[in-house]
Amino acid sequence: MPIHNKLVRDRIPEIIKKTGKKYSTRSLENEEYIKELKKKSFEELNEYVNTQNDKDAIEELADLLEIIHALAECHGASIETVEEVRKQKAEKRGGFKEKIFLIEVEDE
Repeated sequence: MPIHNKLVRDRIPEIIKKTGKKYSTRSLENEEYIKELKKKSFEELNEYVNTQNDKDAIEELADLLEIIHALAECHGASIETVEEVRKQKAEKRGGFKEKIFLIEVEDE
């Protein structure tokens, strides 16, 4: 039996059960849950980085967004709160729409 030892989406056990396979799971405490969400975010980001087309890129971005929703909740915020902070930062420092690539800044 393959060992996965990783955080999975809520309906994965149900999906596995429908295949007739046996599995084991456990519920994580909050501290470990956050740690596993962080690990999962790197996994999904790596999958996004390695996409070869727009369709796959959108799928991986959706996975990342699901993790961001879960992490926001862990930190006592809603996704709307995160979005408001994003907007404030974009207003103050800008976004990434102009595709600016900083090469160097002269030291005085």
